[in-house]
Amino acid sequence: MGQKINPLGFRLGTTQSHHSLWFAQPKKYSEGLEEDKTIRDCITNYVQKNRRISSGMEGIARIEIQKRIDLIQVIIYMGFPKLLIEDKPGRVEELQMNVQNELNYVNKKLNIAITRISNPYGHPNILAEFIAGQLKNRVSFRKAIKKAIELTEQANTKGIQVQIAGRIDGKEIARVEWIREGRVPLQTIEAKIDYCSYRVRTIYGVLGIKIWIFLDKE
Repeated sequence: MGQKINPLGFRLGTTQSHHSLWFAQPKKYSEGLEEDKTIRDCITNYVQKNRRISSGMEGIARIEIQKRIDLIQVIIYMGFPKLLIEDKPGRVEELQMNVQNELNYVNKKLNIAITRISNPYGHPNILAEFIAGQLKNRVSFRKAIKKAIELTEQANTKGIQVQIAGRIDGKEIARVEWIREGRVPLQTIEAKIDYCSYRVRTIYGVLGIKIWIFLDKE
């Protein structure tokens, strides 16, 4: 089958559900899609901007958006929500105000909620964030991947595959390296596979990180 399809979209309706829940007329669908992207980008940029003064890693697993006629409900699933909840009171309200200003809402209300997830290292986005931080600190990619695999063993996963592409360890020629531990049945639709693609900027250039995690069915 190859790797020409997103593993999450491949499993919609079986083990995966949409992260955006709303309906729109065909002519306005593109506007709603662009609106979702703006909300997610604004939240991600806010967290990354304030991460320098926060101790630890925030770990955004996913962002769900639910839209009604006069209300947009945004749920941020985080593994370590210290930045938005504990570090400084009012950060959620500040983030909510930033998103509202970005979208210029007048007749719509925006509500942002934070949900702490259990087993954060069982989510590929959080693992990719961890590996990206290690690569920025010039840690060997093999050590970073092995440490990430050790963390997933605490999250009741059946298997994990990590792939890094680019000028790894500063080599002149770009290459692709990957490590797999356990089972990762990508061709089985009923297998609960979680996936993410993450870009990290290093002093050697941009590296691409892809992570597949085979999870137990709930």
